[in-house]
Amino acid sequence: MRIGPQYGITRRGLLEAGLAGALGAKAATPEKSRVVIARDPGLGAGRSPDSGRVLKLLDRAMQSFYGLDSPLDAWKKLARPGEVVGLKVNCLSGRGASTNPVLVEAICERLRQIGIPAKDIVIWDRLDSDLESAGYRVSSRKDRIRAIGNDTAGYGNELAVYGSAGSLVANTLVRTCDAVINLPVLKDHGIVGVTLALKNLFGAIHNPNKYHINAGDPYVADVNMFPAIRQKVRLTICDALTAQYEGGPSYMPQWSWPYNGLMVGRDPVALDYTGWQILERKRAEKGMKPLRELRREPLYISTAADARHRLGTNDPNRIDVVEV
Repeated sequence: MRIGPQYGITRRGLLEAGLAGALGAKAATPEKSRVVIARDPGLGAGRSPDSGRVLKLLDRAMQSFYGLDSPLDAWKKLARPGEVVGLKVNCLSGRGASTNPVLVEAICERLRQIGIPAKDIVIWDRLDSDLESAGYRVSSRKDRIRAIGNDTAGYGNELAVYGSAGSLVANTLVRTCDAVINLPVLKDHGIVGVTLALKNLFGAIHNPNKYHINAGDPYVADVNMFPAIRQKVRLTICDALTAQYEGGPSYMPQWSWPYNGLMVGRDPVALDYTGWQILERKRAEKGMKPLRELRREPLYISTAADARHRLGTNDPNRIDVVEV
């Protein structure tokens, strides 16, 4: 068959059409979710790691995630002066398996350096007593960094509802904060499999005890669909300095190990999938059964990625894990 102007197609037209098709296919390819894992093998185990090394580790993780040479430039991508920034820690386990105060101090230092005053930083979790047991000093004074539990700050009066979940949401999240950094811990959970980015937001609702049945599926995903959570949580920095592969969420030192790392991601599903695989590999190394065989595989992670939720991806081919 002859191809030429009389058929309305030229050689140049074919080349342009091919190029357009290639560009279109590229544009249609979903962007990968980036998860950065930064590790410092020399950091060592313990509740009080060297603060200088933790700060450097945090800087490396943030600079890699945002692709910038300056740590302060990276933090400026996350928050700006005039915003109240909430740090959602995980303190249920007390010292040992809670978000490390040394990491939180490093985050607060960088936030202040980009112009966010101490009064606009709020460390929060479910209970004042949980914060205290994890090493935080509870304070509601508005002229300094606050550390406050939902039992003091209270919950909103309006029920947030999505799917199978209906909850009152913490005032700190709904009314106080403009932006939230999610700070879970890399650890096992004896009921829902793992407790990472998605599960840590159970600390923002008044009735998490209702949502652990069926290994948390679909409840963890449904809670993360609440508007305040979707709109205000901007980044997850997972504390993987000391990780735990069994016996969680309580601290069980016999099943903990010094991973000496941080995990950073904007996609909570991708981060949770990546963290889950780290824990499964450690379980296999220790001769333990996979979570699936124990009937606590965290299926809520795939639910969070489904067409109804679209909170992120659990497809390893669409997750770009960067180790630095």
